[in-house]
Amino acid sequence: MKKILVTGISGFIGQNLSKELIKLNWSVRGTVRKLDSLSVKQHNLEFFPIDNIDGKTNWNKALENIDYVIHCAGKAHEMNKDKNLNYYQSINTNGTIRLAEHSAKAGVKRLIFLSSIKVYGESSNKFDSDKKVTQNKIFKHDDLPDPKDFYALSKLKAEKALWEISNKTDLEVVVLRLPLVYGQGVKGNLMRLIKLIKYGIPLPFSLIRNQRSLIGIDNLVDVLVSCVENLDAKGKTFLVSDNEDLSTPDLLSYMMSSLGRSSRLFPFPISLLRFISRIIGKNNEMERLVGSLQVDIDYTRKILNWTPPVSVKEGIRRMVSKI
Repeated sequence: MKKILVTGISGFIGQNLSKELIKLNWSVRGTVRKLDSLSVKQHNLEFFPIDNIDGKTNWNKALENIDYVIHCAGKAHEMNKDKNLNYYQSINTNGTIRLAEHSAKAGVKRLIFLSSIKVYGESSNKFDSDKKVTQNKIFKHDDLPDPKDFYALSKLKAEKALWEISNKTDLEVVVLRLPLVYGQGVKGNLMRLIKLIKYGIPLPFSLIRNQRSLIGIDNLVDVLVSCVENLDAKGKTFLVSDNEDLSTPDLLSYMMSSLGRSSRLFPFPISLLRFISRIIGKNNEMERLVGSLQVDIDYTRKILNWTPPVSVKEGIRRMVSKI
């Protein structure tokens, strides 16, 4: 029986991942900030308290008899907030390094690290001097990173440190660079959009012609399982998505259809959307709605022999089905 440590098991990804691992009859240990009434040992599942994740965390007991580690825990990106590098690096970089060092000493076979597509930059658009889109580049696994903020830089630093540790030890490393992950239990901008649609509020986005890669939680869990089992995953960096990119109007239309709502999108100049968002301090959120960010997953599909099992349309239906 495979024994797997899932860090951040109480989070959106960790919860969905652990359920699938248990279905596969794997023994799962998950780290939580503190044990509570929900953190009781279940069949093939136990919880281990790790209060703070940083460069001083003691992972030794959590790693006892563990074969694989899937590192989901981390400091998420916070838009429109003035955070310095240390804020993200303490957990995302130093905490990951500490986990990898202890994993190597504990005899863990493989560590799978959830990184971010943001290591390539904020957008796959190319702009001219007037900030007009001249080209839409699709990111590939071997493109050079170009992080634009401290969150992305902290993730890239963690990746580089993992490769150094792997080269010096027997610890195998696999890196996944994730785009936006959606599914039941998602929060943030997607949940806000879903609520606006439910309330029947018209949205000024019909003129947007962007393209964005997303990955549904079921597809992410499926590819993570592949990264544990597939021998060829060792030492690789993978980009993942549903392999069906959407514009913002397409995404909203799927949500509206799944919620049984008629389309309530209307045209509004994108330049004015950007202008208004800057005034109210929501520039980053707006850029996610109007900008493009696409990834090429051909390398992932080839190496892992993997195809996303759930379509975007079905993934969105599942996301909104219990809201």
